[in-house]
Amino acid sequence: MTTTTEVLWTLKVVYTIYAFSIISLIAWFAYRVTKQPNSYKTWLTPKVFYTYLAILVMVGVGIHILTYNKIPWVAWELKKHKIQPDRVIEVQIKDHQFILPEETPIKINCGEVVMFNVKSADLTYGFGLFRQDNTMVFQMQVVPGYDNELLWQFFEEGTFYVLSTEYSGPKGARMKVPDAFQVVNCEEKVSKGREK
Repeated sequence: MTTTTEVLWTLKVVYTIYAFSIISLIAWFAYRVTKQPNSYKTWLTPKVFYTYLAILVMVGVGIHILTYNKIPWVAWELKKHKIQPDRVIEVQIKDHQFILPEETPIKINCGEVVMFNVKSADLTYGFGLFRQDNTMVFQMQVVPGYDNELLWQFFEEGTFYVLSTEYSGPKGARMKVPDAFQVVNCEEKVSKGREK
């Protein structure tokens, strides 16, 4: 199972290369605009320019198609109406406070499909789940008056905290629930998989 940390590292590399390619296109355009006609090399023609632009568009679309196939939570989100969660966790937010349905840490079994349904009573907030090393597992915007749903399947054991990831005024900076969720039994799940 690919974790968000692995995906982030890979996407940093891919998008850095892609961004430099786009910057080179802009630099090429700027170079041509500032020169007198017929003063630049003949191979820098509009045909070459538009071919390069078409390649960049195809690579950009290709990156998104490949990440759809590689990143499992993209497929979960697109197919969530067909996926039956093992568990639904209802979270309320009001007056800059997360209200969890039970005492923390809420235990989640490894491999369990969890639907987080987060509702705000007053403002737009963020609902972000973070590892203890402060790397993000996932986040979503929580709009008041709606069921804000996010489907997730956990494959990494550990304790995670919840933090608001949207600006909701000065009090929003202190919206944190330390040790909110604990994923357990991942080693047991791996050992059962090896026995089969």
